[in-house]
Amino acid sequence: MTTTQLLLFAIDLVAAALLTFGLYYRRHRRRDLVVAFMGLNVGVLAVAAMLGTAEVATGLGLGLFGVLSIIRLRSSEITQREVAYYFSSLAMGLIGGLGATEIWIPSALIALILVVMWIADHPALLSKTRRQRIRLDHAIVDEDEMRAELGSRLNARITSVSVDEVDFVNDSCLVDVRYTALGSAGGPSPVERRAAGRTASPDPVSATSVTSVGRS
Repeated sequence: MTTTQLLLFAIDLVAAALLTFGLYYRRHRRRDLVVAFMGLNVGVLAVAAMLGTAEVATGLGLGLFGVLSIIRLRSSEITQREVAYYFSSLAMGLIGGLGATEIWIPSALIALILVVMWIADHPALLSKTRRQRIRLDHAIVDEDEMRAELGSRLNARITSVSVDEVDFVNDSCLVDVRYTALGSAGGPSPVERRAAGRTASPDPVSATSVTSVGRS
């Protein structure tokens, strides 16, 4: 094992710690994925270092990506944002473990991954763009009427709306809506404020309910 390889190992471990603790955990506070990201990075680093010869390097990389997607990424418990962190952690471990004759190329690639993730997941980037699943307390089938209703309730410019369910018996509908908030960035919408202050009802269909599924 050469000095270049040892330096790459150290660079990868530092970068993985920055990605996991400096970016992800600081912004999202999900401890179970801290273990996943660090374990994935170190595991891929170790496997790549052991098998990273010129003959198997390409197949190794493709195989690791495929196994990861089959085993873990099919889970509904993680968001697309967390998928990006998974692949970033995997890619850094692969770059650090395969080795290189010159240290600056893999180091630059690892740094590029960190910079891109820092920018792409920054809270200020597209901060007013939201996605929510909303159950309206009356059935609406006309798209223009639905856009107007949602825009009024959310105080937002509706960019996309998709009807998931229409219940004419109980006079309600469930929609997946993407919108740009017109109020202050990061603040709750009027529907969210009303829902937070409303006494819990035993019949969830009798009032408008909002289920947030994250920003996109």
